[in-house]
Amino acid sequence: MKLSVGLKVANSLSLTPQLQQAIRLLQLSSLELEQEIQIQLDSNPLLEKVEEEGIIESLSSLESKDTNDLTQDLNADHLPNDLPVDTDWDDIYTHQSTALASPEFEEREDNRQVQNTLKEHILEQVNLLHFSMVDKLIAYCIVDCLDDKGFLDAEIEEVLFAVEHLLEEADYHEEIEIDEVLVVLKYIQRLDPVGVGSTNLAQCLKIQLEMMDASIPFRQEALSLLQYYELLIANDLNKLLKLSGLNMSQLKAAICLLKTLKPYPGAEFESQESDYQIPDVVVSKKDNSWQVQLNPDVIPKLRVNSFYSNMIRRADQSDENLYLRNQMLEAKNFIKSIDERHKTLLKVATCIVEHQRAFFEIGAEGMKPLVLRDVAEEVELHESTVSRVTTNKYILTPRGLFELKYFFSSHVGTTSGGECSSTAIRARIKKMISAENPRKPLSDNAIAVLLKDEGIDVARRTVAKYRESLHIPSSSERKVLI
Repeated sequence: MKLSVGLKVANSLSLTPQLQQAIRLLQLSSLELEQEIQIQLDSNPLLEKVEEEGIIESLSSLESKDTNDLTQDLNADHLPNDLPVDTDWDDIYTHQSTALASPEFEEREDNRQVQNTLKEHILEQVNLLHFSMVDKLIAYCIVDCLDDKGFLDAEIEEVLFAVEHLLEEADYHEEIEIDEVLVVLKYIQRLDPVGVGSTNLAQCLKIQLEMMDASIPFRQEALSLLQYYELLIANDLNKLLKLSGLNMSQLKAAICLLKTLKPYPGAEFESQESDYQIPDVVVSKKDNSWQVQLNPDVIPKLRVNSFYSNMIRRADQSDENLYLRNQMLEAKNFIKSIDERHKTLLKVATCIVEHQRAFFEIGAEGMKPLVLRDVAEEVELHESTVSRVTTNKYILTPRGLFELKYFFSSHVGTTSGGECSSTAIRARIKKMISAENPRKPLSDNAIAVLLKDEGIDVARRTVAKYRESLHIPSSSERKVLI
């Protein structure tokens, strides 16, 4: 074997730390980017955020003014009789006549909203009932087994076992029967909201009907319908008419009465916290043209700290000077990566808006088929880069707030040889169903035929898949008595 030394030229791809940082920042959402910027600001002294100049000037002028006034007062030869104060008597104590013509404190409405949970609301009512200690313990165990909808998420035997176990731990020997648990449960089911603690939807509706005044029209007919709960859920009207013995008008009125009841007693106690999203890009129409711009509220304004950068000396190789150099290089690279992220995001968003102009004009029915490859080729980026820049990024339009991924959709062939977006087909299906006759709803096959007449060639199973994705029930479930 002969050893030799030679030169070889080859191309290789290597990810530098700066490129890795740019790729990582590209896929961060606005909230994650804000957190990353704060981490960099805390760790790098040469990186700082640009504050509003107007605020800084006003604060500096205020501080100088206060300092000058204080200096003049201290340098005065004599003190005035009445020294200036920063508060008045009326700022703390309000004037009030001896006749109490007006209240001492201004009455203001308390706009704070503190809502109890379902279990807290039920326990407050249980404490007002004249229960014995054992019955109250049973009620506490029942309330503890309620789910978010207000239904009892446990068997009666499980509640009985829990009560006996607690009594045994408290060294209280008393035999508890299952009938006693049922009596306490019946009391709880008639508290507010009525029907809480029911084991299923049918029992919940039945309790609400029983608590109504007997003079309410069609109350008894609605109670009889609950005996055929499965047929009522399946919307099998023919069997309901046959088994219940009601005519069409009675059946219609009884169902309308059932629709006024609360299916889930605990629904009103669920937290209504909204998940707000901050848009990264804003689209607006000006002079018949769509303009795309980055949201200025999420664009960080960063710069290199001039004070520390002026301390860097060229020929100095000390540890302190090398540290400042490295930190300044990292700060510049971070600022550059942030700038590249925003440029790429704006470029991709502009391309998407150009492709989906019809969507902004007429709505979801104007959506065009678009895939990552189309945008990547137009903006001269890799598909993975386009995928990263559109993940968890939101665009604010006159039609609402959408994720950038929303504008990418598969296509379906048309009879004329063209293509139609699946999003546009879903919007068309939703529009057809909303305009259908409720007594004769459109089947999936009928919708497929109507779409084919419009030039969109889709199969029945495709229509069913799109309908289910829109959370629209089948034609048999949509049929109503109107």
